[in-house]
Order: sequence, then C-alpha cells, then structure tokens
Amino acid sequence: MKKLELKFLNEDEKTVTVALEHPVEPADPVAIAQVMDQVISLNCLYSSGGDLVTKKSARIVERNVSDIEI
Repeated sequence: MKKLELKFLNEDEKTVTVALEHPVEPADPVAIAQVMDQVISLNCLYSSGGDLVTKKSARIVERNVSDIEI
C-alpha cells in the first residue's frame, strides 16, 4: 500500500508526520506544498510539541508485506 507522508516541524522543532493513503500519482509538488501551507496557516492539526510552523518534506512511501508460512 502506498501513502503520501507530509512532514512538518512544530514549535519544539520536532517532526510531525501526517500520512494519507492511496495518493494520486504522479504527485504534484506545487499542490502538495499549497496544501501543507494551508494546514499550517489554518492551524488545524494538533501536535504535542506545539503548533506546526513549517514544511519539512513530503514523500510517497510504499510498504510491501509477504507472509511466510511456518
């Protein structure tokens, strides 16, 4: 399963990650940056280290799991 991870820094300078499942590909960096700016300006997410203050990064992560019969 693929996820879009949006990484922010909070007031304590700690990384806060928001993961969204099933991202649209190819990713649109401009749209992602705009959404991250809106999240910061609206102060709509809670972090134990304070408000989100800046964008750090964004990435698409894919996780593959294969069960092993034992």
